Amino acid sequence: MAVRIRMKKLGRKHRPFYRVCVMDARSPRNGKTIEELGHYDPMVTDKSERVKLNMERIEYWLSVGAQPSDKVGTLIKKVKTNKFGSVKTPPPMQAPKPLPEPEPEAAPEGETAAAEETTEETPAAETAEASEE
Repeated sequence: MAVRIRMKKLGRKHRPFYRVCVMDARSPRNGKTIEELGHYDPMVTDKSERVKLNMERIEYWLSVGAQPSDKVGTLIKKVKTNKFGSVKTPPPMQAPKPLPEPEPEAAPEGETAAAEETTEETPAAETAEASEE
């Protein structure tokens, strides 16, 4: 029988949790396990606390020919060397940058005079409407 050390997925949607198990290679991912050797919780912020493994039992299973999966092999190596890396802290909050104010476009002289005439007419029209009410 081909035996693998691999992870069994538990948890819920968007909140994964894995158990490190010894299983027959032909069984499904969440199928029957031979033995559970630890767990892996990727949602824990402290990287050294994410993995809990029973290294004595893992050494036994590796000695009798069990093959670890890629991810479990990486986890075993990190636990043995105690090199988990460090979590990057987010950059400090900063105030938003002010938006530059758009500069008014320089209009030709002929158009500015026409624009002034239209603006002068509108206040007079508004006062006429106000007096009717």
